[in-house]
Parts: sequence; structure tokens; C-alpha cells
Amino acid sequence: MRPTRELQGCSVQAPSFSEILDVPTGNRVLAGNASFGWRAAKAMRVFRHYQNLPPAARRAVVAIGNFDGVHLGHQAVLARARTLADERRAPLGVLVFEPHPREFFAPQAAPLRLMTLETKMRHLEALGVDFIYALHFDYELSRMTAPDFVQDVVISGLEAIHVVVGRDFYFGRDRSGDTTALSYMGDEEGFGVTVLDAVRDVDEPGAEYSSTRIREALRAGEPERAAAMLGRWWTIEGPVIEGDKRGRKIGFPTANLDLGRLIHPRLGAYAVRLEVLEGRHKGIYHGVANVGERPTFGTSDVLLETHLFDFYGDLYGVAVSVALVSFIRPEKQFGSAGQLKAQIAEDCDAARFVLAQIASAEKSAGTTELVATNCKTNCK
Repeated sequence: MRPTRELQGCSVQAPSFSEILDVPTGNRVLAGNASFGWRAAKAMRVFRHYQNLPPAARRAVVAIGNFDGVHLGHQAVLARARTLADERRAPLGVLVFEPHPREFFAPQAAPLRLMTLETKMRHLEALGVDFIYALHFDYELSRMTAPDFVQDVVISGLEAIHVVVGRDFYFGRDRSGDTTALSYMGDEEGFGVTVLDAVRDVDEPGAEYSSTRIREALRAGEPERAAAMLGRWWTIEGPVIEGDKRGRKIGFPTANLDLGRLIHPRLGAYAVRLEVLEGRHKGIYHGVANVGERPTFGTSDVLLETHLFDFYGDLYGVAVSVALVSFIRPEKQFGSAGQLKAQIAEDCDAARFVLAQIASAEKSAGTTELVATNCKTNCK
């Protein structure tokens, strides 16, 4: 039987992976696996290549895209792919490109990533993905024609039985391949293709969920709006690095993160929730953070500095995830360390107030998670 084309509308510093070829992500049980029926819980595996895959990693239903942010629109694509995989009793795979193609073509451009590869892997695993094919985007891959991409990667490499993409998916050299071409090639070569329409933003009529709009919200200092499109708070993740310890000297010690190639949100102070992902302090803590260049001290590199409320411990080298919850004020330069200390104290009060509002909303909703999508109405 020939495959059918499906058009669907929907409303609805970490380890480097550049050298890794085949990575099991650990012993974590996939969130929601109990609902998969026939599919047993198992650790997700990551491949940095498409050739010579083990048999178990082939013949999957494969969602293809960058999935930067894994926002609600991406989640709709993945949910449809998961349904198709379960119907076919096949594994669910996701093909992404690393680095982001825009980084490859414009390496000197301002950072644009919403998440690192490792963060993306964590979120995809939580959504029940069995395999990630994180293909190294380099000159050779950038020059691959659309027919060659389908023949070499999709058919010969992955042996995909079905491909799921968004309607704005383009592939091949000079973005010459589109969803019409992909569907035609699927018909000719024997694999199914599902093309999903963009998911409409329920909070902004006429708009669609997109990574571009999330970036715009973050640059505008609107983490609540970004969270509504992500379905969760936007986070900055990585190991805590040593800073200059100036915060400690004025009574506000901080856990510092390097943003790397992540997008720079609006510079300033934020109410945050920091999750320690490992070690003896594992858990979630409230705090206030500054994203900025620290002009008071004459520095220009952008750093995330988080002061945790009522926390005592050493987090150097520990992996953490910092959720930006609410923008408090823009970054500014102070005439003295004393003025800065007084301002941080005010920022702490503002952050405690916002986070208490959220805790109240959580209690009313009967959840232990941040009520990201309701924050715009409940937290101001």
C-alpha cells in the first residue's frame, strides 16, 4: 500500500556533544511512558550520526526540525509523531541539527539559542522520545541537496517509516526542499509524511507559537509571555562557575552561570526559581537574579548572577536550571557598592512578593509546578 500524505491542523558549561556518537542519556524513566502501552520505559539514546545506526534505532517515526525551545507548537508536532509511532508500534525519533544552522551560516551574529543541546535533550526525553539524531551541521551537510538529504539521511540512514514536520519546514541546500517536495518523495520512496499547521497562540489571536516570538518576548523583558508560549518558564542551565565574589562581600552571594550561545534576555533583575539538578542540595529554591554586564564594576561580559533566599551551601560546578519568572527592573550603574547593596535588597523584596503570588496560585491550582501560563493575570 502506498503511503498517504497527511495535512493536519492544530489548535491546541555542560558536557560537549561534538565528539559523541551514541549516548544513552542515563537511567531516567521517561515522563508519560506509562501511557505508551506496548512501549516499555527505557532511557533515550542520542546519536550524532545517521550512518550505520543499530537496528533498534532505525525504522522509527521521525519528527524533523530544530525544536529550539521545545515550545507548545513543537509539542504539538511531537504529540502527533508519538501517536503515529504508537499506532505503528514503532519507536519515536527526533532529528535535529547541531549547531543551529543559523549559527553555522552567521557565527558572528548575536546569540539566538533558547536552549543548549543538553537542555533540549532533557525536554525531549520527558516528552517520550526514544531516539535523538543530532546531526552535526557543517559545510558538507549544508551543501547536501534536498533529494540527497531524503535518500541518504531519511531513507538509507534512518530508514524512517514516517516523517512529521511543521508546514514551514525547509531542507537541503539553499532551503530548496519544502513540505510539498518531501511529501512527493515520501510517496515515491515509500515512507509516510505528516505536515502540521502552526499552532495558534490562545493568548494572542492571529499569532502562532514560534521560537522567534519567544526570543522577542525575552529581549523585551517579558518572561511571562515567553512562558505562555513555552508551556513552562524559560530557563538558563549549566554548571555554576566561579565569579569575582563581589556579591558575597556585600552580603548577597550569587550562583553564576555563563550564558554561552544562549539568547540574551533583557538585561536587568528578575525574580527566579533555581533548580539544583544534582548533588546534596538537589531541589528548587527561590531567588533574585541579575542578567547583565555589571557596569558598576566596569565589566561587559553578560553573566547570570543568582542570589538564593535562605540558602547555605556551595554550588560551584553543580548543574542548575534558573527559571526567569518576572522582570523587576532594567540594569543600571550605581555610584557605589552601598547603593548597589540597597538596590539588591529592594529587588529581593520585589522577587519574594512575585514568587509568593505564584506559590499562592500554585496552591489554588493544586500543583507544585510554576503556573507559567497564568502568571500574566495572577502574578501582577
